[in-house]
Amino acid sequence: MDITSGSSRPALKMAAAAQSDEALSSEFLSFSARDTAERWLEAADLQQEVYRHLAQYVPRILCVGGGAASSREEHREEQREDLAVQLLLLAPLEWLLLGEEPSSGLALLQENNQPSPLCGHVFRVGEPTYSCRECAADPTCVLCMQCFLGSVHKEHRYRMTTSGGGGFCDCGDAEAWKRGSYCRKHTPADTHSQEDPVSLLPADLVSRCVCLFSVLLQYSVEMLTWDQEETLPAGLEPPEWADTYLCMLFNDEVHTYEQVIYTLQKAVSCSQKEAVSFATTVDRDGRKSVRFGDFQFCDQAKSVIVRNTSRQSKPLRVQVMHSSVVAHQCFALRALSWMGNIIQYSDGLRRTLCQVCLQKLPEGQFSSLVDKLMLNDSKMWKGARNVYHQLLMNSLLMDLKYKKVFAIQFAKNYRRLQTDFMEDDHERVVSVTSLSVQLFTVPTMARMLMVEQDLMTTIIRTFVDHLRHRDLQGRFQFDRYTAQQAFKFGRVQSLIGDLKYVLISRPSEWSDQLRLKFLEGLDAFLELLKCMQGMDPVVRQVGQHIEMEPEWEAAFTLQMKLSPIISLLEEWCCSDEQVLVAAYRKCVLLLSATHSSLADGEQPLSLSVCGHAVETFRYQVSQEKVSIHLPLCRLLAGLHVLLSRTQVAVRLPEQLPLGDLSPPLLIELPLRCLVLCAQVHAGMWRRNGFSLINQIYYYHNVKCRVEMFDKDIIMLQVGASMMDPDHFLMIVLSRFELFHIFSSADCRKRLREASKDLVQQNNTLIEEMLHLIIMVVGERYVSGVGQVEPFDEVRREIIHQLSIRPMAHSELVKALPENGNKETGLERVIDSVASFKKPGVTGRGLYELQSDWQKHFNLYFHHYSRADQSKAEEAQRKLRRQRGEDTALPPPLPPPLSPLFSSLVNLLQSDLMLALQGAVLLWAGEPSGGVWTEAMLQRVLHLVGLALLEEQQQLETRGEEDVSFRYSCKITRPGEAPSPSGSVLALLESLQNAPHLEVHKDMITWILKMVANVKTMRERSSCSSTVTVRPGQGLEETLRDRDQLERKRKAEMARLRREKIMAQMSEMQKHFINENKDLFLEASGSTAESSPPRSDPPCVSQVCLGPRRSSAAQSRQLVTCILCQEEQEVRGQGRAMVLAAFVQRSTVLSKNRRRILPEPMHYDPLFMHPDLSLGTHTASCGHIMHANCWQRYFEAVQVKEQRRQQRLRGHTSYDVEHGEFLCPLCECLSNTVIPLLPHTNSPDHSVDHPSLETWLETTNQQIAALCSAHRKQSGVEGTEPEVPEGFRVDFTPQNPFSSSISEMITTFSMSIYKVSLKLNPNEQDPRVPVLSWATCAYTIQSIERLLMDEDKPLFGSLPCRQDDCLSSLTRFSSSCWTAAPPTTAHTHFIRLFTALLPDSRVEDSLCVLDIDMFHLLVYSVMSYSSIHCLDQSEHRTVDSAHLHLLHLVTVAHLVQILLTSITEEVCMDQDSEGSEEEELTCQLYNTLRKHLGSVLPELSSGCQLSRCVRLGVLPFLRAAALFFHYLNSTAPPTELLVTGPGQWEALCSFLSLPFNLLQLQQHTLLETLIHRWCVHPGVRQALQGGGGMVRFPRESNRLIGLPEDYSTLINQASSFLCPRSGGDKSRAPTLCLVCGCMLCSQSYCCQTEVGGEDVGACTAHTFTCGAGLGLFLRVRESQVLFVAGKTKGCFYPPPYLDDYGETDQGLKRGNPLHLCAERYRKIERLWRQHGVAEVIGHAQEANQTLVAIDWQHL
Repeated sequence: MDITSGSSRPALKMAAAAQSDEALSSEFLSFSARDTAERWLEAADLQQEVYRHLAQYVPRILCVGGGAASSREEHREEQREDLAVQLLLLAPLEWLLLGEEPSSGLALLQENNQPSPLCGHVFRVGEPTYSCRECAADPTCVLCMQCFLGSVHKEHRYRMTTSGGGGFCDCGDAEAWKRGSYCRKHTPADTHSQEDPVSLLPADLVSRCVCLFSVLLQYSVEMLTWDQEETLPAGLEPPEWADTYLCMLFNDEVHTYEQVIYTLQKAVSCSQKEAVSFATTVDRDGRKSVRFGDFQFCDQAKSVIVRNTSRQSKPLRVQVMHSSVVAHQCFALRALSWMGNIIQYSDGLRRTLCQVCLQKLPEGQFSSLVDKLMLNDSKMWKGARNVYHQLLMNSLLMDLKYKKVFAIQFAKNYRRLQTDFMEDDHERVVSVTSLSVQLFTVPTMARMLMVEQDLMTTIIRTFVDHLRHRDLQGRFQFDRYTAQQAFKFGRVQSLIGDLKYVLISRPSEWSDQLRLKFLEGLDAFLELLKCMQGMDPVVRQVGQHIEMEPEWEAAFTLQMKLSPIISLLEEWCCSDEQVLVAAYRKCVLLLSATHSSLADGEQPLSLSVCGHAVETFRYQVSQEKVSIHLPLCRLLAGLHVLLSRTQVAVRLPEQLPLGDLSPPLLIELPLRCLVLCAQVHAGMWRRNGFSLINQIYYYHNVKCRVEMFDKDIIMLQVGASMMDPDHFLMIVLSRFELFHIFSSADCRKRLREASKDLVQQNNTLIEEMLHLIIMVVGERYVSGVGQVEPFDEVRREIIHQLSIRPMAHSELVKALPENGNKETGLERVIDSVASFKKPGVTGRGLYELQSDWQKHFNLYFHHYSRADQSKAEEAQRKLRRQRGEDTALPPPLPPPLSPLFSSLVNLLQSDLMLALQGAVLLWAGEPSGGVWTEAMLQRVLHLVGLALLEEQQQLETRGEEDVSFRYSCKITRPGEAPSPSGSVLALLESLQNAPHLEVHKDMITWILKMVANVKTMRERSSCSSTVTVRPGQGLEETLRDRDQLERKRKAEMARLRREKIMAQMSEMQKHFINENKDLFLEASGSTAESSPPRSDPPCVSQVCLGPRRSSAAQSRQLVTCILCQEEQEVRGQGRAMVLAAFVQRSTVLSKNRRRILPEPMHYDPLFMHPDLSLGTHTASCGHIMHANCWQRYFEAVQVKEQRRQQRLRGHTSYDVEHGEFLCPLCECLSNTVIPLLPHTNSPDHSVDHPSLETWLETTNQQIAALCSAHRKQSGVEGTEPEVPEGFRVDFTPQNPFSSSISEMITTFSMSIYKVSLKLNPNEQDPRVPVLSWATCAYTIQSIERLLMDEDKPLFGSLPCRQDDCLSSLTRFSSSCWTAAPPTTAHTHFIRLFTALLPDSRVEDSLCVLDIDMFHLLVYSVMSYSSIHCLDQSEHRTVDSAHLHLLHLVTVAHLVQILLTSITEEVCMDQDSEGSEEEELTCQLYNTLRKHLGSVLPELSSGCQLSRCVRLGVLPFLRAAALFFHYLNSTAPPTELLVTGPGQWEALCSFLSLPFNLLQLQQHTLLETLIHRWCVHPGVRQALQGGGGMVRFPRESNRLIGLPEDYSTLINQASSFLCPRSGGDKSRAPTLCLVCGCMLCSQSYCCQTEVGGEDVGACTAHTFTCGAGLGLFLRVRESQVLFVAGKTKGCFYPPPYLDDYGETDQGLKRGNPLHLCAERYRKIERLWRQHGVAEVIGHAQEANQTLVAIDWQHL
């Protein structure tokens, strides 16, 4: 690439731009828009004048060069352009149009306008839309939020979704709504004029409008469809053609962002950031200029882009275009947008524009300008399409008159538009074909287009034409599809959507013309189904497994897409008898032609059994071709049911070609399909691979079953109702290849001789065949087959789903088929059959079946899978056992059949059926033999029960003489061959008490009762013509009572046996304890030693520090290693034991997230600010290991991860490089270990405890001695200070810990150091012990806050793991200084002590308001140990020092509280007498006022102030109590183990503090201290500034408040603009739940560089808001996102639930969502407990998918 020429061109461009700017600026001053408009108006040829003006100015204003400019420069350039366009180009157009000053002219237009009642609000991407499930004509009818809130639909059942952009609000469209067409805003006035809105405008305005719109529209259309790169249309040529070109890069849907970015970096030598900006603009607008210069310069870039992107696919589209051409195209888009805005002011202007758009052109291939735009749509770039589509929606689609004209034009061009779309590489949303939803969903328009433009036929034929790949029989063939054909197949499916829009609203009135055109369309549809009939046939693989899985998905995709179309066509047919009859005839005719070839070439076959014979042909599913796709047969089945439902078959039989139907041929193909399923279940098709298994699965699946499996069952019912029942069963036996078994005289002998596999295979086939017969006879819940309503069908589905287990609403919806309006009918039924159980904090709401409906359970419900059937059977038997009933599951009472299907019941009493039943019952008499199965017997018993119920039902409804169904009589006769051994009834009686059939005993008993019942009814009905009382009921009840008594007796015996065994065990236990009494006493003693009691007896007052400190609660600590299971005592010189822990940075307690901390190298952590802006938190799972066991485990993890990275991608749930691992026991995320250290020694009460003065004096002397020693080491001479007795500066204390423990102390210290500072380990850094103390203090503070906010007791309520963590962490912190040089801890204590007791001579001392006192206390106590160990005298203890430090820090904190609480409202109870506490509070406050003067306001009473002080100091005291409790292992007082009164006193007593804390400040020494604290200049400065002060008690941080209604949140997010992409809507708006900031997530535009790596907006935000951890709500997906660092994250259920207690992640169901406060509190608690990282770890460990989510890009 020519670097020299590339660097010189920007300079030339800048010079040219500067000259152009100067020329334009001078013309601004002299240009008059009004004069220009008047000149145009007077011109003879307006177009010529306007074109001349545009040719002069457009290239100069809009000649935007490519190349990378900063965002600020780009924004300034855009503003300059907008201003110039408005003043020089648009203003003259507005003057010309209005004839007056534009602002006043437009205001007048708007004032006189009578707006249309249509809302027409065009939806933004992601904006919420609402559809009423009760009133919408179809699911595409939606309302915007404003219209919805003002409509009646708000109180109805509605669906909420987010728009993909492009559609508009249907408020005001009467055809879109069954009722409630208008919201309050758009309700039309009674006086609404129906006259033409153009007539309301002045004639001269209309005339000017027509002329101007014609010129502008022609100009825009011409430029947008212009395909010349270097020339312009006549009249637009610039005065001179400069050699300025642009390299324009166009968008496509083939290349990825990464490919485009990489290519641009190569081609135009830009940075990655600039390439990302280019790629984002190309994706958003469809094209972008990436280089500006002469032709050669731009062509060079083009060749590089084409070369780099043409290797794997077609290259990116790039054009080198003259800058003038690009400028005019840009202005053409602005002109279209301007017209779209202008017509909003007046409906008259809108109609005028519509007229201009659709007026006929003089000649040529295009009939109108809109026609030209539509037919060139696929050639335009994305931005141009969006602009003109927007104009069409604002104009033509908003005017009902011209919407019709446009729809006709659209329908005429339909075939060509769809063909262009097939070749286009843009998504449908930016194609003009997407406008079909706005036109075809209007019922009147759809029918008009169907009649006038043959729309239905056109759509279907266009669809068929695009699926050209066929086999020799003309059937669709998908098995050899190329990638291009698969792409086209995906696109062509949109045509099915258009057909659905046309049919979605069935007509209530039919015209002859509509009938004719619909039937023509149906002919085309039948031709389509003919191409699908028998496609993708399969042949059973024998011997060798299939080598390559055949393509099956395309055929099923087509089937799924067409299923709703078939349902809609049936609805249309059902609404008119003539159409139904004609459709039935057409279907029969076409199917007969198809069926005629079925028996061709097949060998005839004659079957005979039980005295019946039938002629058929030889066909075996296991050897011949068979297809699962039979849409023609299934459509006929659907139409036949409609004939029955509408009773047309009964009323008009002469019009139906029923005689042309051959029942054996009707059932042939569906029967083959069902036999195929049975054989697959029997394992006969194993070698055909997964493709066939998947096909069988979808055949039964809810998405396909309505038009596949269900229709096949119906077709068998149709055939069976027209045939002799024995003939039907013989053909079924033949197709199942079972005829030889049941026709043989001794079939059992033959089966015994067969192989075991064959027997098992035949048994499964018999089971499947019997199940099929049950379905054919018993499945009557289809309106038309049985006498039921659709309501009953849905109710039955729900009953059987809930019989499996209680289910959530969404599970039920998924289990039910949807109609054309995406409704299942669930809501109308569910409350009558089920009870709703609300969810808790987790889980979801469940529906449970009411007990009254359990009697409707059918074990052989046809929609059960095998697994569902097994679960349902188990659940129902369990329920019956719980209720003390028998476990029989008899068939429920079936509904009566429709007249057309009434002969179906004869199957149950046919001779062959009785023979089948007899054969199976006979086999079942033998306990073994393998020739029968329990499932087989169960099905036979079910069939027997079904027949008896049918007979009983007929006897109840009719007299005996009218009942031809005589099953009970037939089963008493001995059977014919092949079961001559006795009647069915006799066989049943013989089986009733068979021991091997115990599980079926209840069912056989029920059948025998039913037989007796039916016989009694027959006997009674022969005596009496009317039956009022149900016969046989008394007998049945007597038998049931006897069974129940027997069950009760057995249960009582079992209970007595259990009680006897338990008594024996108890006696043995006592005996064993008495014999081994010593052993038990020893065990209880060791237990007492190893586990500390929670509290001492109440008579002993517990104190955790100071002279009166109570002894440690335990002396020995025994723990067990989870890895080696070895038990060990924790000792200082023993083997190191460690606790798995996780250390993380935290801002959970932060009161100032914006505080910018210094660079880690220069950060001084010794003084924590009270705003706690950033802390380090430590947590643990509580599992203990030996240090060396843990090291071996961690080394093994490291080796394993190194191998994994070589094999596959890196592990995501933990990062070994950062020391992370999973706890070996609970797999909790950890990144370090805490060493376990022994308890603090018991206090020595014999020594004296110095007073505060003595201790301060001694400590000052010790500090002076240390400072002197330090100076000596540095070589600085000075006076020798007085050294206290026994204090040895040169003393080196012995390390109290073994080498392994010391090593672990260092390990944990370094882990804290790495996490806190993000630096590499450095053991010599003096900050190491400080950071260890800091994590101890911060962890205690966060736990104290949590306990306080949850109103839990301070002690006793923590889980064991937190208790162990705090205990280990505190003891570690008290000893961690031993691993550092002694001088380090000395220096820290000196600095801390100086800050607490400031010296007026030291200038850089800290302000008391800038120190967190609890951190100061912890640091001081911990660092004091290093001073105390140098004291070798035996009359000083560390306890008194701790108490004095606590007193000093407490007083300092009291001062802090009083200084910061001054701005609060202080109420004074003038009448009440002040207590001592109030007096002392006022005294201290006045002391502060004395030192600070007028900065503090005057105080007259201290009641409120003393309460304020108590509240403010309480968190500090609680934290201090926790700290000293764990430091000194002191048991807490009983009062602090519960919540309630007496907490303050117990706390003060435990801390050895007076109940009135203000007494502490009465010490004379402290007055001086208070004075020093107050005179610090920082105090006065902070009090006067006031803004950033932290007040006490610090308010606990909460997650942000969320709106109750989720749509409010979506609406807010839809108006959120991406901050970096020029006002574009954010595609994935994401809300930070911690600070409330809205972010543009998951997009290249908002990526930021963090640590040298590009990360998404959310990840970048976590580092400023949450120290690398974040909680976000992805608004459009209704999903909570947890992010930890750059590589870890997980999705979490959102706190928004629908009315059924379920979340809706992805907003797929669309139910209204409302905030669940409990779930939001759970998320908040997780955050405040610092448990988010642990949740992420567990989620990622459980979700080890191969394709990892790039969390850093979110």
